[in-house]
Amino acid sequence: MANNTSHTTEYIVLAKILLVLMFLTFLTISITSYQLGALSVTVALLIAGVKGFLVMSYFMHLKYESLLLRILVGMVFVLFAIIVLITFIDYAFR
Repeated sequence: MANNTSHTTEYIVLAKILLVLMFLTFLTISITSYQLGALSVTVALLIAGVKGFLVMSYFMHLKYESLLLRILVGMVFVLFAIIVLITFIDYAFR
């Protein structure tokens, strides 16, 4: 799967992604000041998933990789979501 093509991303796009990541970080921090109960953890995990997607897409150049590799990474996200869901279900019924 050697991909010898060079993919460059403009610095302005990377700067915008950095600003979005910083905003999402401050949003995650600000979620803790509200009393959302169990939803605060869920919202924080959703924001972390979005941040992970942005980092992998733009900074790790995943959007330029083959479809198979993108599907495999997506399956890892689905597996992580299933494990978190099972953990929440186990915690709810204790």
